[in-house]
Amino acid sequence: MLRLLGVFGTVICAIAAAVLTWPAFFRVEQVFPIAQIVSFRGPLALAFAVLLVIALLLAIARPIRAFAVAIAVIAGVAMLANLAVVVTRGVGTETLPAKTDTSIRVMTWNTAGSATAPETVAQIAVAMDADIVTLPETTIETGEKVAVAMRELGHRMWAHYAEYGTDGWDARSTTLLISPDLGDYSVIESSQDGTSNTSTVPSAVAMPITGDGPIVVAAHAVAPRQSYMQHWRDDLSWLADQCADANVIMAGDFNATVDHMANLGVDGGTLGRCHDGAVETGSGGVGTWSTEVSAVLGAPIDHVMASSHWKPTGSLVLTSMDGSGSDHRPLIVQFEPFD
Repeated sequence: MLRLLGVFGTVICAIAAAVLTWPAFFRVEQVFPIAQIVSFRGPLALAFAVLLVIALLLAIARPIRAFAVAIAVIAGVAMLANLAVVVTRGVGTETLPAKTDTSIRVMTWNTAGSATAPETVAQIAVAMDADIVTLPETTIETGEKVAVAMRELGHRMWAHYAEYGTDGWDARSTTLLISPDLGDYSVIESSQDGTSNTSTVPSAVAMPITGDGPIVVAAHAVAPRQSYMQHWRDDLSWLADQCADANVIMAGDFNATVDHMANLGVDGGTLGRCHDGAVETGSGGVGTWSTEVSAVLGAPIDHVMASSHWKPTGSLVLTSMDGSGSDHRPLIVQFEPFD
């Protein structure tokens, strides 16, 4: 009977480890609470490491040695697999490549509303020489202050936005700054009135009026709390639909890692036809949330993506801004147009 229980326990542990390590294979990457757990690959690998140590210690006891060794093997494989996923997606870079005449730099930073001073956002955006800045949880009033501060630093930007209501919650607003060098832009009406948008917190889709710049999407999906899971799934599907054109740049707080997007890509894309710039340039495993934990242990839920017209050439997650007030880290990706 004890052996039977051991076999049953081993099978259950193996299945659980497989589901948490390869959730997309089982099509459970958007199911509560698996979606929340797999957001944190670093802590998940650490948890399997702890289980490995405990199992090895229990293996000292002869009556449960076979069971403990089996659990140790499962934990060891799962730990290595999760570490491999993080390393493959990228553990971060120190600098961006030199900017060329054709480069576009995109910065996204969920500012947590008024928690981050506009002057701080402006200084970072100018230091990064950003051409596009998406600011979830930022009102247009704050966004205009950022634009003014950037102008005073010699870096002009136009401010655009989308908002849901005026209830005082900054997450109801998303601001988008675009360099005049890319031409004139306008946020489409369906983003403004919410007829076609993310469900709970707004995204802004800006179309070029002049010039040949990309369609720019400032993205903000609702957080996957248990009561908002369907809204979250709908938001990711809606964002995937925005990446249907070949000339799209989409950046923001997706409240999702690339694991959650595994079955939403089209023609090899990460989300729709868009590819994740950080993953392709060595920063995709770096946690952008929360600043309360090390970037190694955080969740990479902020993304800068682009469709086939653009090739990412470098990326950077700024851990130096962890004390700025926001619970998110800025992410910057540089792109070059494909010939």
